[in-house]
Amino acid sequence: MITLRPHQERINDRMLAYNKGQIIVPTGGGKTLTMIVDTKRRHDVINNGTTTVVVAPRILLAEQLCSEFMEVIDPNNSDPYLHVLHVHSGETHHVSTTKADKIHLYANCARTMGENVIIFTTYHSLHRVMEADIEVNTIYFDEAHNSVQRNFFPATEFFAAEADRCYFYTATPKHSLTVSKPGMNDGSVYGQVLVNVPAPELVEQGYILPPKVVVKQLPLIKGRKVMYAEDADNLLETIDDNNIDKTLICARSTKQMVGLISQSDFVMQLQERGYSWMMITSKTGAIIDGQKVDREKFFDTLNAWGKDADKKFVCIHHSILSEGINVNGLEAVIFMRNMDYIGISQSIGRVIRLGADTKTFGLVCIPTYDSVGISTARKVQAVVDV
Repeated sequence: MITLRPHQERINDRMLAYNKGQIIVPTGGGKTLTMIVDTKRRHDVINNGTTTVVVAPRILLAEQLCSEFMEVIDPNNSDPYLHVLHVHSGETHHVSTTKADKIHLYANCARTMGENVIIFTTYHSLHRVMEADIEVNTIYFDEAHNSVQRNFFPATEFFAAEADRCYFYTATPKHSLTVSKPGMNDGSVYGQVLVNVPAPELVEQGYILPPKVVVKQLPLIKGRKVMYAEDADNLLETIDDNNIDKTLICARSTKQMVGLISQSDFVMQLQERGYSWMMITSKTGAIIDGQKVDREKFFDTLNAWGKDADKKFVCIHHSILSEGINVNGLEAVIFMRNMDYIGISQSIGRVIRLGADTKTFGLVCIPTYDSVGISTARKVQAVVDV
């Protein structure tokens, strides 16, 4: 039996009362479980088959959401009346396609048999589901602030009008001040705000942790030739000073990440301290301790290491892990680059989830050794204050 927290019960009650709307929940507030409970309830109530679509900003998150849904809805993979389809270009052991005719055939065959279908897709591939011309009963837009992007909005607008039920989930809604650009303040598309859960409520009730900002002043970098060595030294000093065992590093670019690994002694220094390392970018793929792996293994390892109280590791990325990805046990995030409000908020969200009993806050570290670091520190502190 699933036990919901009070704010989750509020969300599901509002979803029962309204067929469209926005659900604003801080990162770590358990929004995915409310989607799962809502989907399970629909499957239990409606016996003639339903089609549900779950939209994520990235393939990695779509795959994670699928795992979380199946863990609750069909943990033993034994329900013959439930079918899962992935619509994106990533690898998955489930049925997968980006061809509209195959999506149409898959969904309509199941509906004809009175069986349930859950489609996991990304904003990049949502237009393929739209082109498939299928009836969608419920659609959940995860990290819905992405839906306002020009390339994604037409499909978003289509399903907001055509789906029976449509819900937009985010911790950071994105509004527009002009009618020429989409924004979540467009009620005709996004509906009203059904629930807005304040972060202090979740902190007070012990469901998420407060963030703590540590700004470390370091010597300014002088010259490009020593940049990666300086980056390595500054990162290691930040890790050592704050006694961090599990940290996420937000790098400035893929070039900086590759430079850290290949043109400095960063990896050797980590190993001497007993740390493993992992890195993921769209260009290099996923790498664990120097070995290239597929994304599924990367994600499984990341979670396993997060749960292991004795494991020490750093995970380096640019933006892939900023949104939505649920990683157990991360203690700190180190900002090597500036971001917008949403990027900072989402990155901080990776480390304010509950972890070990000894974890009382999510550490947000900014090593400042140039003008970018100084402006990043100001912006991060402003986000945390809000």
